[in-house]
Amino acid sequence: MRINLPTWLTLFRVLLLPVMVVVFYWQFPGHNITAAIVFLLAAITDWLDGYLARRMNLTSAFGAFLDPVADKLMVAVTLFLLVETHRGGWPGILMAVTAAIIVGREISVSALREWMAEIGMRSTVRVAFIGKLKTAMQMVALVVLIVQHEKSAEALRLYHIGEGLLVIAGILTIWSGLYYLRAAWPSLQGDGTGRPLPRGED
Repeated sequence: MRINLPTWLTLFRVLLLPVMVVVFYWQFPGHNITAAIVFLLAAITDWLDGYLARRMNLTSAFGAFLDPVADKLMVAVTLFLLVETHRGGWPGILMAVTAAIIVGREISVSALREWMAEIGMRSTVRVAFIGKLKTAMQMVALVVLIVQHEKSAEALRLYHIGEGLLVIAGILTIWSGLYYLRAAWPSLQGDGTGRPLPRGED
């Protein structure tokens, strides 16, 4: 199997994750900004690999599988890092609940898409604008939170902005999840093959 350029970029994004984790915890001057730059670089490759795959017609089955996995790993790992460093009190609870909503939605929608693909209805839950908006809001919020995760007095205001953006991303996460669920609902009421059940059997 030959790995094309978009897939190499996706693999590069996965390899950036452990780098970000090490930098995030390594207490050298500017480590938080460096970690945010690594995350931002990974986010840019997320856009770039899709753009190149479409522009150069370099799609592949392996790339189609790996790209969403890399995206979800990037978001989930970063959320876990932020939750771990944001303990105690209502801010910590809010961060943990928001992270749980986002990760839970990603798992649920991934399972939904896998099942819809099995019954030949994958296009029913294709990525919508609300999903792209949710992803963009997540990326912006996570970059801000990584930069200011030390929560120094002078950075606290920006950190609260990041928290607010993440909450908005959480709301968009629920909204987009309901959107995909609604699109798939007729099939979910069927017998597991995509065929609707007769009345009285649902």
